[in-house]
Amino acid sequence: MSKLIIRGGKPLSGHHIVPGNKNAALPMLAATLLADGPVTLTNLPNIADVRVMADGLVALGAKVTGSIAEHTLTVDPRRLRADPVLPADICTRIRTSFLFVGPLLARKGRIRLRGAPGGDSIGRRRLDTHVNGFTALGAKVTLRKTGSATALAPKGLLGTDFMLDEASVMGTENLVMAAVLAKGRTVLYNTACEPHVQNLCAMLNQMGAKIEGIGTNRLVIEGVQRLSGGTFRVGGDAIEAASYLIAAAATRGSITLQGVSRADMAVLQPAFRKLGVRWVWEDEETLRLPPRQRLRTAYDLGAAIPKIEDGPWPMIPSDLLSPLIVLATQTRGTELFFEKMFESRLYFVDHLIGMGAKIVQCDPHRAVVTGPTALQGGTVTSPDIRAGMALIIAALCAKGRTVIHNADSIDRGYEAVDANLRALGADIIREP
Repeated sequence: MSKLIIRGGKPLSGHHIVPGNKNAALPMLAATLLADGPVTLTNLPNIADVRVMADGLVALGAKVTGSIAEHTLTVDPRRLRADPVLPADICTRIRTSFLFVGPLLARKGRIRLRGAPGGDSIGRRRLDTHVNGFTALGAKVTLRKTGSATALAPKGLLGTDFMLDEASVMGTENLVMAAVLAKGRTVLYNTACEPHVQNLCAMLNQMGAKIEGIGTNRLVIEGVQRLSGGTFRVGGDAIEAASYLIAAAATRGSITLQGVSRADMAVLQPAFRKLGVRWVWEDEETLRLPPRQRLRTAYDLGAAIPKIEDGPWPMIPSDLLSPLIVLATQTRGTELFFEKMFESRLYFVDHLIGMGAKIVQCDPHRAVVTGPTALQGGTVTSPDIRAGMALIIAALCAKGRTVIHNADSIDRGYEAVDANLRALGADIIREP
């Protein structure tokens, strides 16, 4: 596993092109299995998780050509295996391995997974929503104590009305992919409506699906007999854009971000305003953060401490809470952060406290942050993708040298993070 060595204290400044959305690319890769011809995806991020999903497609019998380094892959699913099996080494490396279940139930009526879905250890991540939804559509799903699973629908899938017991992003994506080829009409209630879910649904409609209600929490899907191939572009990654924006603001620098959706950033803006961050738009996809931001808490009425909390879209994504906590350590004032979705997401703040941050962790879900704090470099370990990026931002702010172990975990979600930060003026190197 590699490590990152960072010497902090240098403001970031420059131009960053935002890559494709990781959280859209992974389900879109799974959705290529639904087509009756080749599907080309462009603007794919060059990250580890995309490579694992591509390996999964090959293991299932699809032909994959192109280059992730050039951000484009073509998937030809016409020769899928009759009895598709996903190897354990694919399943356990990535949580979105479970996204192959929906498309293969729809196309082949079966799939076996040799291992449990992997991914970040940020708390319990349920599969109940997926399994209950597949069952409602007429499939039989067996999960074993070993982590392996079998999903069967020998008579095909039938449309149904189904209420998701939580607004699960992956659950929504899996059930939509299963329902587009099911017989009849499916209505899904309490669905997730994040930009990456919208990206997937738009792609499926362009392939010939009939999905109504995109962007809402109620999706109506009329099953069709076939979906065609085509070429589709992955939308820009708002989480990466916001992470780089936070890094520039926290180091008292400036940055221009190209390739980000104005609508996506508008949803994130209220949380940034609570911490004093303002940006301007140069055009519909180019955002500029002016230098020397006045980072100061915007207190609630009556000078009450403001709360920054995550939740289903359009609330702040859980993926962004860790970087925002680091930004708060460099902001004058006090904020309460409330992580509602994962009970282990906030454990990384111990590293920040060790670097000198003034943080009171009230319980697994809440932390009170007071700033600004002069952070000190140290040795830390990245526990997951987003906490790893947050630790990078903290190291960029800190005085002295910081070593971040398990940097490979960050590579799962951020493309060439060390090279991109060096281009913005950071003193950062990677070592084995």
